[in-house]
Amino acid sequence: MGVNILVAHGGGPTTVINTSLQGVVEAARESGKVDKIYAARFGAEGILKGDLIDLTDVPASTISKLSHTPASAIGSCRRKLTDADYPTVLETLRKFHIDCFFYNGGNDSMDTCNKVSKLAQAEGLDVKVIGIPKTMDNDLDITDHCPGFGSAARYAAEASCELALDASGLPIHVVVLELMGRNAGWVTAASALAARATNCEVLTYLPEVPVDEHKMLADIERAWAKGKGLLVTVSEGICGLDGKPLASTGIVDGFGHTIPGGTAQHVTDSIIEKLRIKSRAEKPGLLGRAAIPYASPVDREEAYAVGKRAVEAALAGETDAMVAIDAHRGETYRFDLFLTPLEKVANVEKKFPLEWILDGNKIDGRFFDYAMPLMMDHVPDYAILR
Repeated sequence: MGVNILVAHGGGPTTVINTSLQGVVEAARESGKVDKIYAARFGAEGILKGDLIDLTDVPASTISKLSHTPASAIGSCRRKLTDADYPTVLETLRKFHIDCFFYNGGNDSMDTCNKVSKLAQAEGLDVKVIGIPKTMDNDLDITDHCPGFGSAARYAAEASCELALDASGLPIHVVVLELMGRNAGWVTAASALAARATNCEVLTYLPEVPVDEHKMLADIERAWAKGKGLLVTVSEGICGLDGKPLASTGIVDGFGHTIPGGTAQHVTDSIIEKLRIKSRAEKPGLLGRAAIPYASPVDREEAYAVGKRAVEAALAGETDAMVAIDAHRGETYRFDLFLTPLEKVANVEKKFPLEWILDGNKIDGRFFDYAMPLMMDHVPDYAILR
């Protein structure tokens, strides 16, 4: 009798989350050891309801399309499981005779993965549990970076370059761009590529450094006065000196996180009201994690590899671990994979290095040494005639 496996998605989707799913399914099929391949419909919600999708006989031609399909093909959710939920999770694992469980997600999902693993062991349930890293926020610890980040960073970088060229080509307003990432500034930092690729003034604000709004407006006024156009990029999660978000929806999601939003509009309103300068807010929002044309080839390759490695590890008897990436940057980028204990990454948030933030609104070149191989192979080369 073969092995039954279950894969689930947790948290916000990325451009390459389905590529990891493809890696799981194809590795399971190639192993010759797997009988049933199940996926939880809408992540933890599906597990609690016993609502699983049987992928065992889905045609290979359909599975191959996953790498070019945005969002989550099996559905995800934002639900933080309570102690009362975990017995139901184990009940579903028993009902479907699950031998290997894979959870593809970020910090909160790794916490769920860790708790399922520990409880299964305590209950004597022989289930191999492996976490598959995924978050565009790039805030999972231990791993060099997370699948999903490279593509989101590429979108942020290229969109910022395009907006910067527009702002400098018709320098009549300050453009304020808001980017996702919650409490980590990795994706927003990528927008600073516009300062390298265009002749526009660029100011970048990350959540790792509290913002003095008076200084921010003074810096904006000074940069605007140069007459070269101005792009201000802000992370959705930036806070003031009082530690409170500059803007917030006031709504709490299923993981207990306050949902950020409205930062660009807040800054734009301040520019108009206090500096009397024309300004407009831009917010690509979900496009930053769903834009398949911006998918990074390296990101796609790594996403597939971590899904495949998770299956290989579980079938080899490994458990209670997350697949992590060890990156080697040089003339040619390459990566290796390794396993790290779930308890080391569960609910641990990796912030953007403070030493890479200069004067509160500039990004040090060390970030681009780190991120460029993950995003694209070269800085965009535009015709600058002014």
